[in-house]
Amino acid sequence: MTASAIADPIGIIEPAKIADRYSAALALGIVRDGVITGEGPTTKGRIHYSRALDVEDAVLCSKILTAAAVEKQPVSRAEAEALFEIDAAAADRSDDGLFDDLFAKAVVHHAAAVSGLPVPSRAVALAPETAIESWAPPRAGNVNTEVLEWISRQMRSSRRSNHRLERLVGALVGTATLPMVQSPGILDFGM
Repeated sequence: MTASAIADPIGIIEPAKIADRYSAALALGIVRDGVITGEGPTTKGRIHYSRALDVEDAVLCSKILTAAAVEKQPVSRAEAEALFEIDAAAADRSDDGLFDDLFAKAVVHHAAAVSGLPVPSRAVALAPETAIESWAPPRAGNVNTEVLEWISRQMRSSRRSNHRLERLVGALVGTATLPMVQSPGILDFGM
Protein backbone atom coordinates (compact mmCIF):
# COMPACT_ATOMS: atom_id res chain seq x y z
CA MET A 1 0.00 0.00 0.00
CA THR A 2 1.25 3.49 -0.78
CA ALA A 3 0.78 6.86 0.87
CA SER A 4 -1.55 7.91 -1.93
CA ALA A 5 -3.80 4.94 -1.18
CA ILE A 6 -4.60 6.29 2.30
CA ALA A 7 -4.97 9.94 1.30
CA ASP A 8 -7.81 11.87 -0.28
CA PRO A 9 -7.33 13.83 -3.55
CA ILE A 10 -5.69 16.78 -1.78
CA GLY A 11 -3.35 14.52 0.17
CA ILE A 12 -4.89 14.56 3.64
CA ILE A 13 -4.75 11.17 5.35
CA GLU A 14 -8.15 9.49 5.59
CA PRO A 15 -8.37 7.03 8.49
CA ALA A 16 -11.33 5.38 6.70
CA LYS A 17 -8.86 4.20 4.04
CA ILE A 18 -6.68 2.40 6.59
CA ALA A 19 -6.95 -1.24 5.52
CA ASP A 20 -4.68 -2.98 8.02
CA ARG A 21 -1.98 -2.45 10.63
CA TYR A 22 0.64 -2.05 7.89
CA SER A 23 -1.22 0.87 6.31
CA ALA A 24 -1.79 2.36 9.78
CA ALA A 25 1.97 2.27 10.39
CA LEU A 26 2.52 3.84 6.96
CA ALA A 27 0.04 6.62 7.80
CA LEU A 28 1.81 7.24 11.11
CA GLY A 29 5.04 7.54 9.12
CA ILE A 30 3.41 10.30 7.07
CA VAL A 31 2.48 12.08 10.30
CA ARG A 32 6.10 11.70 11.45
CA ASP A 33 7.32 13.28 8.21
CA GLY A 34 4.96 16.22 8.71
CA VAL A 35 6.19 16.66 12.27
CA ILE A 36 9.80 16.65 11.08
CA THR A 37 9.42 19.02 8.13
CA GLY A 38 6.33 21.03 9.00
CA GLU A 39 5.09 20.23 5.49
CA GLY A 40 3.13 17.54 3.70
CA PRO A 41 -0.37 16.12 3.67
CA THR A 42 -0.84 16.22 7.44
CA THR A 43 -0.09 19.94 7.65
CA LYS A 44 -2.13 21.26 4.69
CA GLY A 45 -4.26 24.28 5.43
CA ARG A 46 -2.61 25.19 8.71
CA ILE A 47 0.57 26.69 10.07
CA HIS A 48 2.86 23.92 11.22
CA TYR A 49 6.47 24.32 12.26
CA SER A 50 9.15 21.70 11.79
CA ARG A 51 9.84 19.45 14.76
CA ALA A 52 6.48 20.45 16.28
CA LEU A 53 3.58 18.28 17.34
CA ASP A 54 0.20 19.89 17.91
CA VAL A 55 -3.31 18.78 18.88
CA GLU A 56 -4.24 18.06 15.26
CA ASP A 57 -1.24 15.73 14.90
CA ALA A 58 -2.17 13.88 18.10
CA VAL A 59 -5.82 13.58 17.04
CA LEU A 60 -4.79 12.29 13.60
CA CYS A 61 -2.56 9.65 15.23
CA SER A 62 -5.50 8.59 17.38
CA LYS A 63 -7.81 8.36 14.36
CA ILE A 64 -5.24 6.28 12.48
CA LEU A 65 -4.76 3.90 15.41
CA THR A 66 -8.50 3.45 15.92
CA ALA A 67 -9.51 3.14 12.26
CA ALA A 68 -12.27 0.58 11.74
CA ALA A 69 -10.01 -1.95 9.99
CA VAL A 70 -7.58 -2.18 12.94
CA GLU A 71 -9.76 -1.23 15.90
CA LYS A 72 -10.15 -4.79 17.21
CA GLN A 73 -6.51 -5.81 16.67
CA PRO A 74 -3.66 -5.19 19.08
CA VAL A 75 -1.24 -2.39 18.27
CA SER A 76 1.52 -3.82 16.07
CA ARG A 77 5.27 -3.47 16.50
CA ALA A 78 5.43 -1.33 13.33
CA GLU A 79 2.77 1.04 14.66
CA ALA A 80 4.54 1.30 18.02
CA GLU A 81 7.86 1.97 16.24
CA ALA A 82 6.21 4.75 14.21
CA LEU A 83 4.95 6.30 17.46
CA PHE A 84 8.46 6.16 18.93
CA GLU A 85 9.69 7.95 15.80
CA ILE A 86 7.00 10.64 16.08
CA ASP A 87 7.86 11.10 19.75
CA ALA A 88 11.56 11.48 18.92
CA ALA A 89 10.87 13.91 16.06
CA ALA A 90 8.65 16.27 18.04
CA ALA A 91 10.89 18.66 19.94
CA ASP A 92 8.09 21.20 20.46
CA ARG A 93 4.74 20.08 21.86
CA SER A 94 1.47 22.01 21.89
CA ASP A 95 -0.92 19.08 22.23
CA ASP A 96 -1.71 19.27 25.97
CA GLY A 97 -0.20 15.82 26.54
CA LEU A 98 -2.61 14.01 24.17
CA PHE A 99 0.15 12.38 22.18
CA ASP A 100 2.11 11.23 25.25
CA ASP A 101 -1.03 9.58 26.63
CA LEU A 102 -1.83 7.90 23.30
CA PHE A 103 1.78 6.85 22.79
CA ALA A 104 2.12 5.28 26.23
CA LYS A 105 -1.19 3.43 25.99
CA ALA A 106 -0.41 2.14 22.48
CA VAL A 107 3.01 0.81 23.51
CA VAL A 108 1.55 -0.92 26.59
CA HIS A 109 -1.31 -2.29 24.43
CA HIS A 110 1.30 -3.78 22.09
CA ALA A 111 3.44 -5.15 24.94
CA ALA A 112 0.48 -6.71 26.75
CA ALA A 113 -0.90 -8.29 23.56
CA VAL A 114 2.48 -9.71 22.53
CA SER A 115 2.75 -11.15 26.04
CA GLY A 116 -0.54 -12.98 25.54
CA LEU A 117 -2.45 -10.79 27.96
CA PRO A 118 -6.01 -9.76 27.15
CA VAL A 119 -6.39 -6.22 25.83
CA PRO A 120 -9.55 -4.28 25.00
CA SER A 121 -10.27 -2.82 21.60
CA ARG A 122 -8.13 0.14 20.60
CA ALA A 123 -11.10 2.51 20.84
CA VAL A 124 -11.42 1.67 24.53
CA ALA A 125 -7.74 1.28 25.43
CA LEU A 126 -6.44 4.37 23.62
CA ALA A 127 -9.27 6.78 24.49
CA PRO A 128 -8.05 9.81 26.48
CA GLU A 129 -10.84 9.30 29.02
CA THR A 130 -9.89 5.66 29.64
CA ALA A 131 -7.51 5.15 32.53
CA ILE A 132 -4.78 2.64 31.69
CA GLU A 133 -5.41 1.00 35.07
CA SER A 134 -8.89 0.02 33.91
CA TRP A 135 -7.53 -2.41 31.30
CA ALA A 136 -3.82 -3.05 31.83
CA PRO A 137 -3.49 -5.98 34.19
CA PRO A 138 -1.94 -4.94 37.51
CA ARG A 139 0.00 -8.19 37.57
CA ALA A 140 1.50 -9.37 34.31
CA GLY A 141 2.67 -12.89 35.04
CA ASN A 142 4.11 -13.89 31.66
CA VAL A 143 5.50 -10.66 30.26
CA ASN A 144 7.37 -11.17 27.02
CA THR A 145 10.99 -10.35 27.84
CA GLU A 146 11.88 -9.64 24.22
CA VAL A 147 9.24 -6.93 23.90
CA LEU A 148 10.41 -5.36 27.17
CA GLU A 149 13.99 -5.32 25.89
CA TRP A 150 12.77 -3.71 22.64
CA ILE A 151 10.87 -1.02 24.56
CA SER A 152 13.88 -0.41 26.76
CA ARG A 153 16.13 0.04 23.70
CA GLN A 154 13.62 2.42 22.13
CA MET A 155 13.37 4.48 25.29
CA ARG A 156 17.15 4.61 25.81
CA SER A 157 17.67 5.87 22.25
CA SER A 158 15.12 8.65 22.72
CA ARG A 159 16.36 12.12 23.62
CA ARG A 160 13.03 12.80 25.25
CA SER A 161 11.83 11.04 28.36
CA ASN A 162 8.18 9.96 28.49
CA HIS A 163 7.51 9.54 32.19
CA ARG A 164 3.98 8.26 31.53
CA LEU A 165 5.32 5.46 29.34
CA GLU A 166 8.01 4.64 31.90
CA ARG A 167 5.37 4.36 34.65
CA LEU A 168 3.03 2.28 32.51
CA VAL A 169 5.73 -0.15 31.40
CA GLY A 170 6.91 -0.34 35.00
CA ALA A 171 3.36 -1.18 36.08
CA LEU A 172 3.07 -3.78 33.33
CA VAL A 173 6.20 -5.51 34.56
CA GLY A 174 5.79 -4.65 38.20
CA THR A 175 4.97 -8.13 39.36
CA ALA A 176 6.73 -10.06 36.67
CA THR A 177 9.64 -10.31 39.07
CA LEU A 178 10.98 -13.66 37.97
CA PRO A 179 11.84 -12.54 34.43
CA MET A 180 13.24 -9.28 35.82
CA VAL A 181 15.44 -11.08 38.34
CA GLN A 182 16.69 -13.36 35.59
CA SER A 183 17.35 -10.41 33.27
CA PRO A 184 18.49 -7.49 35.44
CA GLY A 185 18.72 -4.12 33.74
CA ILE A 186 16.00 -4.80 31.17
CA LEU A 187 14.17 -1.67 32.20
CA ASP A 188 17.22 0.53 32.60
CA PHE A 189 15.90 3.67 30.92
CA GLY A 190 19.16 5.55 31.26
CA MET A 191 17.86 7.87 33.93
